[in-house]
Amino acid sequence: MMSEFLPTYLSSAVRFLFLLAPFFVVTMFLALTRGQPASEKNSIIRRASFSALVLGLVLFFAGPLLFEAIGITLNSFRIGAGSLLFLTAISLVNSGTRNHATCLPQEDRDDIAVVPMAIPVIIGPATIGAILVYGAELKSVPEIAGGVLGMITALLVLTVLLFLSGYLERALGKTGLNILSKVSGLILSAMAAEIVLTGISGFIQAAGLASTFPA
Repeated sequence: MMSEFLPTYLSSAVRFLFLLAPFFVVTMFLALTRGQPASEKNSIIRRASFSALVLGLVLFFAGPLLFEAIGITLNSFRIGAGSLLFLTAISLVNSGTRNHATCLPQEDRDDIAVVPMAIPVIIGPATIGAILVYGAELKSVPEIAGGVLGMITALLVLTVLLFLSGYLERALGKTGLNILSKVSGLILSAMAAEIVLTGISGFIQAAGLASTFPA
């Protein structure tokens, strides 16, 4: 049981941490909360992290049901989600920001904890697709437990970084945070390629089996 749980937990925690692009999230949080008191910032962090956790858990377990309901295969979704994740990775590498998340003008936002912090800054379209795929790939109870705890761990690390965002900004500066976001984008691009290639490989294998055992 531990032989399945521990590797899945460790790999999931690392995957989800890069998937969340924590340094980009920190940059967005600093921009969105500029000038607000520390107590309000801490409240936003707690509510945004909790909202992201709830959404992440729902998506993690919704994959198989969603795929069956709309009649698509996991391999099809792998290719679609991986392609979207690759576009996000390109955006991070080019500009240090995700292509779907921008700062809203101050007058247009009241409570930013859920929108835009939880969605789409922490969990954006590409992240949603990747979570659906990862959740659907895990079959046994130890693997599922490892995946869930890995996602929770990644969100906890992100939450800690948000609480330390002021210190990170002073230590690294905007340029340092931007560079780390670009590095995250490089790793995300490799993850996206892996998801797409796995989907293509699955299609090829399914086609081979279909030709071997014709209806």
